[in-house]
Amino acid sequence: MTLAAKLAEERRARLVAERLLELKQAELYAANRKLGRHARALSEEITETRAEISSVRSENEKVKSDLSVATEKIQIVEQRLWHSIETIHDGFAVFDINNGLVMANHAYMTVFDGLEEVQPGVPYARILQLLTEEGIVDIGELSPADWRAKMLSRWQSPDPEDTIIRLWNGEYIKVIDRRGNGGDVITLALNITETVNYQKILEEAHFKAETANRAKSAFLANMSHEIRTPMNGVVGMAELLKETPLSEEQRLFVDTIKSSGEALLVIINDVLDYSKIEAEKLVLHPEPFDLEHCIHEIMVMLQTSARQKGLELLIDYDIFLPSTFIGDPGRIRQILTNLIGNALKFTLKGHVAVRVVGIEESDGHFDLHISIEDTGIGIPEEKIGHIFGEFNQVDDAQNRRFEGTGLGLAISQRLVSMMQGEIWVTSEVNVGTCFGIKIRLQSADSPDNSVPALRGRYRHALLLERSVAIRDILEKQLKAYGIKVTICDTPSDALEQCDKSVDLVVSTRTMPEMDGFELVERLHGAGFELTYIITDATTADKDQDPVGHLVQATLQKPFSHRAFLQALSLPLTDAPEAATAPVVVSTPDTDRKMCVLAAEDNKTNQLVLRKMVAGLNIDLHFANNGLEAVELFESVQPDLVFMDISMPIMDGKEATKKIREIEAGYRRTPIVALTAHAMSGDKDEILSVGLDYYLPKPLRKQALIDKIIEKQPPGVANLSQDTVQKAG
Repeated sequence: MTLAAKLAEERRARLVAERLLELKQAELYAANRKLGRHARALSEEITETRAEISSVRSENEKVKSDLSVATEKIQIVEQRLWHSIETIHDGFAVFDINNGLVMANHAYMTVFDGLEEVQPGVPYARILQLLTEEGIVDIGELSPADWRAKMLSRWQSPDPEDTIIRLWNGEYIKVIDRRGNGGDVITLALNITETVNYQKILEEAHFKAETANRAKSAFLANMSHEIRTPMNGVVGMAELLKETPLSEEQRLFVDTIKSSGEALLVIINDVLDYSKIEAEKLVLHPEPFDLEHCIHEIMVMLQTSARQKGLELLIDYDIFLPSTFIGDPGRIRQILTNLIGNALKFTLKGHVAVRVVGIEESDGHFDLHISIEDTGIGIPEEKIGHIFGEFNQVDDAQNRRFEGTGLGLAISQRLVSMMQGEIWVTSEVNVGTCFGIKIRLQSADSPDNSVPALRGRYRHALLLERSVAIRDILEKQLKAYGIKVTICDTPSDALEQCDKSVDLVVSTRTMPEMDGFELVERLHGAGFELTYIITDATTADKDQDPVGHLVQATLQKPFSHRAFLQALSLPLTDAPEAATAPVVVSTPDTDRKMCVLAAEDNKTNQLVLRKMVAGLNIDLHFANNGLEAVELFESVQPDLVFMDISMPIMDGKEATKKIREIEAGYRRTPIVALTAHAMSGDKDEILSVGLDYYLPKPLRKQALIDKIIEKQPPGVANLSQDTVQKAG
């Protein structure tokens, strides 16, 4: 190889080495840079870690500080709570799941004063043992073992009942134990000595009040008897005196005596009823009764008073309501009589209306709304709030002329409340008053098809009625029957409007131009063959009028909707009962008179009874006391006995028992109580001793005669025909 070639080869090798060196240097530089970056990142991470460690250390210090503060606060709260528990007068203790005492306040520990054994850790069973062994508790008639067993059994139940224990010093402690979720038991021992002593005072006061109440009831019952006994003479003699020939002035005097006596009886009944309600001795006796008939009877009873004042009495009974419900008819009648009588008393002109509507419930009950509205003097708004109070009346000059006890509304409110009902009143002075009653009664009616049966029977009716209130009721009822109604103000108007479409005329009898019967005659003369119904405030006998045969029916106001339906010739399944047929007594072939024994100690009442039955063909014997009654019973063997209850020597109850013993195994003689004991409940008590019937004083002549006729046995002489007719 030439030198030049070797030099060239060496130069190439040197260049390659230099190039390789440059490459290694470049790699070394890149590695240094990467190492530098890694070193910086590591340095930053170390710095951050140091910062975090520093932060954690700071947080730990803060937590330690907060924990220390919280611990101090908890300690303060615990101290305050414990101090509070220590300051209360009632005992407080905590027992663990093993029934060991954990802690107790001073009030709890005071009971065990001097017993060092009672400290944290003592078992509950040992505490019970110490209570009995040391005589700390009064265990009554129980033995110590039985008392501890009872208390331990209570303690071990999941939810111990509160119990009351009595300490040796007479204090009463109510122990309340509550078991926590972890099994611990918290015990409260409340000192209720003052409460128990106060309860004893209340019980003594209640006993005294009950005693006083019984004394009051006994006093009222005795007062009732003592007042009714002379009132029997007053009212009875007045009734007898009315049957004698009297001048108009004398008849006025007798009527005044009789009405005043009956008014006094109303006052007595109000006072006695209120006394029974106050003593919670008045009870309801539900039974089926006809509500509409009940209202109608009350209105008929008050009709005379209304007619004297020129007032209209109205009954607006929803024709789609049943009539028969289950309730206490006597008390409902009493409520309605009070309210309707009040309305009549405070109304000087216009009308008094009773309206009944109701809503049927799914269970056969009806929510009934009964309203009694009047056009009377009204009640000032500021007085309405107290009219249901006892002995309250609206006290102003306008009302002082109206007498009364002020108990009627109070009694009515109490009775409605006993029926789970409501009563309220709205009023406007010089316009009128409306009392409303809401009661819930069960229906005792079968479905009434009267109204559907009437539909289509009449098409068009002419209605003549001077009273707007009555006219509105009749118009509403006729339209409910599906009848077109044309109101006519005068008979002339009726004559003009009557055409071939009219098939019914309902007219009042008394009108200025002509009366109802004359209108019937005019319409009939004009060729109208119609159904005529005449209404009148008095009893109108259509047979006494020459054209009466043209009139289908006459109705005396106020009349019920069922009477109206009956007048329209509908067959009513639940029509009002027909009048009672005259009593017919057969005449036996004997001269023996009916023997009647009357036991009565009051000479005036003997005279009243003797005069009341003077027209009867009976043999009457009087006994002055129960002992005489028993002796006479054995000697005269009466067919009927009238027995007074309160008599000297032997009362009527004891005499009745003796008579029942005498006749044991023989014919039972009817015994009728004639008594002034007329408080609610007296009847049941009196009849329970063997009496058969009950007639309260003052006696009513007809009731007395009716009972004698009813009990007249066969084989005795007939009673007088005059009496038979009266009974009929």
